[in-house]
Amino acid sequence: MFRIFRHIREGLLAEKKVNRYVLYAVGEIVLVVLGIVIALQIDNWNEWRQEREEEQVVLRQLRDDYQANLEQLQQKIRMRDAIIASALKMLKATDAPETTHRDSLIGYLAVIVLDPTFDPIENNLSASGALQLITNQKLKRMLSNWTSEIIAVRELEQNWARIAIGPLSECIRELGLYRSISDYFVNSLEADWSIDKSARLEKQDIGPARNPPSLEEIVADSDLEGLISAAITYNATANLESETLRQRIEEILSLIDQEIDE
Repeated sequence: MFRIFRHIREGLLAEKKVNRYVLYAVGEIVLVVLGIVIALQIDNWNEWRQEREEEQVVLRQLRDDYQANLEQLQQKIRMRDAIIASALKMLKATDAPETTHRDSLIGYLAVIVLDPTFDPIENNLSASGALQLITNQKLKRMLSNWTSEIIAVRELEQNWARIAIGPLSECIRELGLYRSISDYFVNSLEADWSIDKSARLEKQDIGPARNPPSLEEIVADSDLEGLISAAITYNATANLESETLRQRIEEILSLIDQEIDE
């Protein structure tokens, strides 16, 4: 093609048709520039298409991750609900011990000592550069703020964990209830809060404590009463924050679904 253009130029110059030559030269420049522009547009389109394909891969992975996060968070909420319900029953038994049995208190305590900890899947999208592939600005902002969203829940969880593995465990040890609680937890507890609600621990021959405290001794322990009250406070507050976080996850999932090409 360039050879054809050269022959045309040489012919025009030989015929001394300067005006037509200038006009032709301008046209040739326009064609070259137009070709460059088209080539750049094609490159840009190819790059855009590749980025959109990569975005779809990222979005599908995020959907799987946040769906798993939602299921885990809902499980932790159910665990805290169980702790709160058992703590309320324990306090009711403390106020009216004649209405309950010692074995019931063991069952309540086996639930109260649970330590629900939300451990979500976290993707460092900013460091990997994947965040820049997200074209939905609202979704990009929510993904960027995700780490800060879970801080409040984790702080409350940590506060309860320190109590559960510290003062509460010590109080249970001093009462001589550890073996009885372990026996109930492994052999009798129905973990309705678990992701697989039918899952059960393998039964073990633990047996109850050899010298268990009486019902009256358990309900008379003021330290235990205070710690059980704290279980309600911390877990109810953590569930309040978790509910807000659950709504965030559901909104993220909704935005992701809108962006995925099925």
